[in-house]
Amino acid sequence: MNDRRRALALTLSSLSRLPTLPILTLLGAPLHAPAKPTAPQASTLLRRGEPLVFPRDFGAHPALRTEWWYLTGTLATAGGPELGFQVTFFRSRVDSAAGHPSAFAARQLVFAHAALSDPQAGRLVHDQRIARTGFGLAEAAEGDTRVNLRDWTLARSGPVERSVYTSRIRARDFDFDLRFEQTQPVLLQGEAGFSRKGPRPEQASRYYSHPQLRVSGSLGRGGRSSTVQGRAWLDHEWSESLLDADAVGWDWVGVNLHDGGALTAFRLRRRDGSALWAGGSLRTASGATRSLSPDEVRFSPLRWWTSPATRARYPVVWQVEVAGRALTVRARLDAQELDSRASTGGVYWEGLSDLLDEQGRPLGTGYLEMTGYAGAMKL
Repeated sequence: MNDRRRALALTLSSLSRLPTLPILTLLGAPLHAPAKPTAPQASTLLRRGEPLVFPRDFGAHPALRTEWWYLTGTLATAGGPELGFQVTFFRSRVDSAAGHPSAFAARQLVFAHAALSDPQAGRLVHDQRIARTGFGLAEAAEGDTRVNLRDWTLARSGPVERSVYTSRIRARDFDFDLRFEQTQPVLLQGEAGFSRKGPRPEQASRYYSHPQLRVSGSLGRGGRSSTVQGRAWLDHEWSESLLDADAVGWDWVGVNLHDGGALTAFRLRRRDGSALWAGGSLRTASGATRSLSPDEVRFSPLRWWTSPATRARYPVVWQVEVAGRALTVRARLDAQELDSRASTGGVYWEGLSDLLDEQGRPLGTGYLEMTGYAGAMKL
């Protein structure tokens, strides 16, 4: 065996003994790679005061490093139990591929998560995928929402004020074929869609939401298909630099209020559990909308759950103070942890939850997301 073959054999032998790594790391493009914008317009795409323009901004922004389209909500059959669902498509710019001449270089990655939560059965099932863009495998189109990862799809159609989204997911344990109809105007988060995420000006995203989407379609599981309907929430957010170095994760809640309003509240969290930054928005039943400043949002944990899989501890009941009101966010199912180490490289908690008023009366239903409890979150 010559020296070259001996070196190759030693390398392969070493790789075979390595623990399983996130796919992004194996591609040489971890999500926490230093930001190196590949296009001169990257910084201007997040300029404060620059208006969002639709349908253009419904589409992808490949000059920026991180982007996601995030759908959560409820599904129910006639007389059946209410289920929770999540469909998220992510796009990530790969800086290590900049200037590479090969058509096979992974300049953009698309990955997706899908989950179905059944509180009555006490069970959550989920699936995940990842692929580089191109070659018919994956796409995040510019100009309007059109994202696909093989046979997982999300697309928008119709006038900008009456958007209709469709999503088709074929997962291991379930499948969705859903239609989402806009029922109220787009909710621009932060300052007209410019959402601060930290103390430094560059720690920001462009961010809008579609609350109170009307859902219809079909759900398949266990070899059977059922007609379903429900309510959903869509977030679309993109950024070049999001997390402060002191932030290990975030807590976020998006709630469709039963009176037709909508509540968003979030905080970026330090390792000691204190808030680095906070914000959100409140839309009333009449349509009046206000942005919440950092001093108007406070998260306080009331009850914790420990994951038997990762030993991470998550608050599954919160007191969330919003603009002077002390509300309660309560998970419908404790065990809603998602292990995405085969795609994004992290573990997080994402689940169907209820919002209660000061007397414990239901105000709305939505999703609670918590990251950084099983390890610091990297973007």
